[in-house]
Amino acid sequence: MPSRRVVTGRSQEPRRRFAEELRLLRGARGESLRQVGERLGWDPSTFGKMESGESLGSPEIVEALDQHYGTPGLLLTLWELALADPSQFREQYRRYMVLEAEAVSLWHYAVSAPPGLLQTPGYAREALAAGGLLGEDLNQQVEARMGRRKLLEGDKAPPFRVILSEAVLRTRLCDAQEWQAQLKHLVEASERPNIKLQVLPFSAGPHGLMNTAVKFLRQLDGSTVAYTENDVRGELIEESSRVELLQRTYDVVRDLALSPPESRKFVTRMLEEAPCEPST
Repeated sequence: MPSRRVVTGRSQEPRRRFAEELRLLRGARGESLRQVGERLGWDPSTFGKMESGESLGSPEIVEALDQHYGTPGLLLTLWELALADPSQFREQYRRYMVLEAEAVSLWHYAVSAPPGLLQTPGYAREALAAGGLLGEDLNQQVEARMGRRKLLEGDKAPPFRVILSEAVLRTRLCDAQEWQAQLKHLVEASERPNIKLQVLPFSAGPHGLMNTAVKFLRQLDGSTVAYTENDVRGELIEESSRVELLQRTYDVVRDLALSPPESRKFVTRMLEEAPCEPST
């Protein structure tokens, strides 16, 4: 079968294509980054980062660019494709990200950190930096993680149940204000109709997931895949017997956890007790 002929000669990778289209559209108008910034009311460096691929920007900025260039919906469509593109994630996570995006319901158990779907930008940045990411790589991964949060937003968002070990709420960020923002975000998330958040207190004692974070993704065909992770290794599990065993363990942990209303009160109390002074 002959290979598909590239008609435009432009990048087929969504993130690069988005940046390329931005550069081409501005070039066709003969405008500088400074002129675009002045006309749309944003810092020119924002558009520079978007055109270099360092940042995708926000939907508000992209909509303004669509209007400015007379391309109604085109840039926003490319932005959405770039935002959902699994290639922006590190290679070992790409298969999982595709399955996550297609899941019709999700269940998580978090050992020591909030799930990426519930992290604030400040939390994601500090956590990823602690893992060794720097500079542009860090910025891109923070943005990619924030893009995943859209999965839980909107009227068609899938049901999401998350159990947080108390350790998640006791392991503070170095930045006190960012830690407060993270706790506040968890409280707000717990109030959404599609999210069930539970806290597993230390008083629950030993259980089968003490050292393992686990995620279950139910797919449209009725199958469920699991992903387990610790500090040094992650594993995607699709074998039904292994997934079933993990689900039984998860059910036991769920039964040990506080109810959603009690859990909301627990997180709210942690927020009230959290230090609020800026870190030095």
